[in-house]
Amino acid sequence: MTIRPLVALIVSLLVNGQTSAGGQDHATGAAVQDLPIFDAHIHYKQPAWSAYSVESIIELMDKSGVAMGLVSSTPDEGTIRLWEHAPNRIVPELRPYHGAAGSSNWMKSSGMREYLEQRLDSYPHQGIGEFHIHQLNTDDEVFFREIISLANARDIYLHVHSGTEPIRWLYSLDPTVKMIWAHAGLSTSAEDVYELMSDYPELVADTSLRERDILDDSENLNPEWEKIINAFSNRLLVGSDTWVNSQWDNYENIIDSNRVWLSLLSRDTAEKIAYKNAERLFKREISMDLIGQK
Repeated sequence: MTIRPLVALIVSLLVNGQTSAGGQDHATGAAVQDLPIFDAHIHYKQPAWSAYSVESIIELMDKSGVAMGLVSSTPDEGTIRLWEHAPNRIVPELRPYHGAAGSSNWMKSSGMREYLEQRLDSYPHQGIGEFHIHQLNTDDEVFFREIISLANARDIYLHVHSGTEPIRWLYSLDPTVKMIWAHAGLSTSAEDVYELMSDYPELVADTSLRERDILDDSENLNPEWEKIINAFSNRLLVGSDTWVNSQWDNYENIIDSNRVWLSLLSRDTAEKIAYKNAERLFKREISMDLIGQK
């Protein structure tokens, strides 16, 4: 796998002669192309099934140097299709959305706990999510305690799309719950991201859809995000968020855009965020040797 010429040029211009974020003398630079990527935010939703076969999804991952990915789908069948096709490349997680249960009403849907339990017992999901908490409703406490119990019993993650308040609330229900914060809050300010991750030293965040925040208008690291990266490099994961087919259409460029900001980091820091954190969190071995494999 090689970086496309335009991306290679950008990397060269950005890192030439500059020091890195992450505490070492020089940025990773063009060597970023050697790093396997763990994509921590993939969806294979039903509208993608006809446009992109499971074979073509793995081919896109291969072309982009994505060795492995954390996948959730609406419905879960999409995740299972990918996992059955390429079990060494896919880490499945269980998205609650199915039938009439969607992002705004899933926690109110009849039989949701039983559905999640049945799917978790049937397949090796490593998380519950990505799910949305659009607006915190503390009346849902009993339900979320049940969801946390399901996750804790299996030692798996909740993958939560929300602002800071729901994350704090979930930790208040059980401080031992394992969580991945989707998009690092998406629209959450860098200041609030730093504060939340400081307050909860076990919280992991994926950076999907944050590429434009991490780089400033001059294509240098945004100083506020550089502070986050330096402080929490062992708790950050790269992600693409293939929530619509246009994200699959643009998948290679999305991964390239993440390699651009990773190239500005020290080799040690870039490796952690690209794949080593995922190796530790999901107990997998991740390398470029997986490219071309299933």
